[in-house]
Amino acid sequence: MAPSAVVDLLPTSSISASTKSQDVNAMAAMAHRGKALPSIPKFASHAETRQWQLEHMAGAFRVFASEGYAEGISGHISVRDPEYEDRFWINPLGVHFGMLKASDMICVDLDGEVTGGNIDGSINAAGFQIHSAVHRARPDVHAICHTHSVYGRAWSAFSKPLEMLNQDVCYFYNAHSVYSDYGGIANEASEGQKIAASLGTGKAAILLNHGLLTVGQTVDEAAFLFCLMERSCKVQLAVEAAGLEKHLVPDEEAAYNFKMASTPETLYCEFQPHLSYEEYKCQGNYKA
Repeated sequence: MAPSAVVDLLPTSSISASTKSQDVNAMAAMAHRGKALPSIPKFASHAETRQWQLEHMAGAFRVFASEGYAEGISGHISVRDPEYEDRFWINPLGVHFGMLKASDMICVDLDGEVTGGNIDGSINAAGFQIHSAVHRARPDVHAICHTHSVYGRAWSAFSKPLEMLNQDVCYFYNAHSVYSDYGGIANEASEGQKIAASLGTGKAAILLNHGLLTVGQTVDEAAFLFCLMERSCKVQLAVEAAGLEKHLVPDEEAAYNFKMASTPETLYCEFQPHLSYEEYKCQGNYKA
């Protein structure tokens, strides 16, 4: 059975907000006088939710293009379908991040069968193995980001986790892992399965000799975490190069920072300025 039709425009009247209390508290605490930013929207139908997801997915690719994460045909973002949990949407092979639109995405099931969307497009084989394995292992995950970004690849060569060098990297405190068993291009299911196992229940993984992978309940969360992890790798490399004594964020403060800043709602909000700027630059043409 094919997914419900994708709508062209989303009526704002169908949007309602539903937020867990702990997320509300964390979001409100970040605003002066406790006025929280708008939370993750909810929609009246699967079709509206799907279109919203695909638009934000395409927007995330535009952000990644602006950040310089494109590298040939490598790199992918996937989003689980809101109606069929055994299916996800992924970008077509060979299209630059900066050109992707919502209508370009391909829907595929966990067995590799294309079920909708841009059926004329091709899917990165290694990307399918990685994303299908993570989606299968982590039903709580709705979005996955992976690219061959420069600083992520550089830091991955050390096969070490990030240190809590500053406030921002605490978003990954005790929530990221290192996959240190690099097995080449992930064209086989076993490599994807090992990456998924290494990720565990975390938000991100550093893949030895490969790059970074982040996950989230929304594509916005996963994309923001990817950008943050890439910048954190850049900071870590700069600190290592300086060769001076490090003063790490203490565990208690790191845990507090993580609690306050790493909820799905907060991370969704963190990505909105980046997404809005891309929409402003291209007048929202990625939504088509």
